Amino acid sequence: MNILTTKIKILIVDDEKDIVDILKYNIEKENNYVVSTAYNGRDALKISNIEKPELIILDIMMPGMNGYDVCKSLKSDISTKNIPIIFLTAKENEIDEILGLELGADDYIQKPVSPRVVLARINSVLRRTKKGASEYISDVIVFKGIEINGENYSVKINKREIFFPKKEFQLLKFFLTNRGKVFPREQLLKQVWGENIFVVDRTVDVHLVRIREKLGEYANHIETIKGFGYRFRE
Repeated sequence: MNILTTKIKILIVDDEKDIVDILKYNIEKENNYVVSTAYNGRDALKISNIEKPELIILDIMMPGMNGYDVCKSLKSDISTKNIPIIFLTAKENEIDEILGLELGADDYIQKPVSPRVVLARINSVLRRTKKGASEYISDVIVFKGIEINGENYSVKINKREIFFPKKEFQLLKFFLTNRGKVFPREQLLKQVWGENIFVVDRTVDVHLVRIREKLGEYANHIETIKGFGYRFRE
């Protein structure tokens, strides 16, 4: 009897065909994945909306519509906002890395890359995001005028829906679930980004600045505890 297994759909987006071909060959060789490809941002959006891949490997420096713009568009669309994104780029600036993660990307890999490294990151991101998805099902948290709905990944502030990219959503939910407790940056990075993701401590600071801006009158509930980390005050 043949047992049919569903392969995980991955979309690779890069304007360098050689890189796309190498990654596609090595990823599909694992037999767990089926890979679609795009060579520009607009095609990437079309394919994402039609095929709904389970992960996107996205180059940043592309002509026309760059990877940042593609990521913004995907994260603002309710049908694609929860697709994990791994940025693939030749840029080495720390600010660029923070920007990519701030937009909602799940990982950031610098070129030139080893297919083995890319595969390891794919597996890590998929494990983490699938676990995270199960934690949010049918989960509604209310604190004063803040309401988080884990079923549709929405946040309402005083009954007005405000868009929170994935990492901001996860950080806010983690704080609201653990009100009153102090967490160092390292623990927040591990909790939200995972153990095998190499991001700088400042990433947490940048995300919390954005969260505070969106919380408005409730912003002061997120406290900076000097020398220790952060706390969501009751």
